[in-house]
Amino acid sequence: MQHLPSRADHVGSLLRPPALHTARWQRADGVLSAESLRQIEDNCIREAVQMQEAVGLQAATDGEYRRAFWHYDFLAGLNGVDMVEVESPVRFSGAAQLKPVAPAVTGKLDYTNNHMVSHFDFLKQTAHVTPKQSIPSPTALHYRGGRKAISTEVYPDIDHFFHDLGLAYQKAIAAFARSGCTYLQLDEVFLAYLCDPSQHEELRSRGETPEHLMQTYADLINLAIANRPDGMTLAMHLCRGNFQSSWIAQGGYEPVADLLFNTIGIDVYFMEYDTERAGGFEPLRFLPSEKMAVLGLVTSKTGELEDKDALKRRIDAAAQYAPLEQLGLSPQCGFASTEEGNILTAAQQRAKLERVVEVADEVWGSA
Repeated sequence: MQHLPSRADHVGSLLRPPALHTARWQRADGVLSAESLRQIEDNCIREAVQMQEAVGLQAATDGEYRRAFWHYDFLAGLNGVDMVEVESPVRFSGAAQLKPVAPAVTGKLDYTNNHMVSHFDFLKQTAHVTPKQSIPSPTALHYRGGRKAISTEVYPDIDHFFHDLGLAYQKAIAAFARSGCTYLQLDEVFLAYLCDPSQHEELRSRGETPEHLMQTYADLINLAIANRPDGMTLAMHLCRGNFQSSWIAQGGYEPVADLLFNTIGIDVYFMEYDTERAGGFEPLRFLPSEKMAVLGLVTSKTGELEDKDALKRRIDAAAQYAPLEQLGLSPQCGFASTEEGNILTAAQQRAKLERVVEVADEVWGSA
């Protein structure tokens, strides 16, 4: 496998600048053209890439500035998927809840329109470091709505749904590869959710078997990446919910660790580890020698800057279970999984990325 471009990395999304928020509102109100919005997005992305390069990161994203959601925008571009209003929006810790929309499978799944590839093309043209593309894991199309969100007329057999979804992702990954993408990340939230007993209760109430779902999701991901090209590093980000600094699930990685590291064919794992909700580092003992784990020890949920020595102590603790040379450092999640963003400032966001690079340089000798 390719190694990470850097021991210091980040998950992907960045706080949207005020100009971008304003432009989106104006576009929604019909007072700004699509082309004008695109130009503003382009300018904001250029500035975001410059910031990432200036702090010393060796991989840059577009901040997901062209998206409203980390997952829905991509899923809505698949053939056979429509966004629909739902009665019960996703609720996070506290009072936070997503907008009452969700994807529904209304037709045969496919990927035929190069959806979001133009986003990567612009990033590649803009960045002087490795351009990193993120897309939601295919599990995101199933977990929330389950069987009820998938047409029984189109897919009377749920196995056929998973099969077609995996093949659609194969086409998407191939499309990004043709455009020169060598660093692709699947944002996989739901395997981490499956570590939470309360999530198991909800799943059983709708007729799912959580233990079976773990294997189903592993098989789905492996099908999705089955034809990934040589030279493409595949990463996976895991977290337990990230919306306006709130969360959903909790529980250590132990229930999925062996499956995650030794069954799923991913190279690099970005692992949420900023609070006790993620459990201890013991599951890292399953990490095979050819893979890497990037420790998400710097929180993206608050602006308080982590102490360098405290981060080093936690890295040392993780290295008791996986070799230091197989580890890296990052924030635990993106700073804005949705366009609303987490509760911190752009200056605090930058300081956290600088801290990641600084600590990585001191621990590994080079960021």
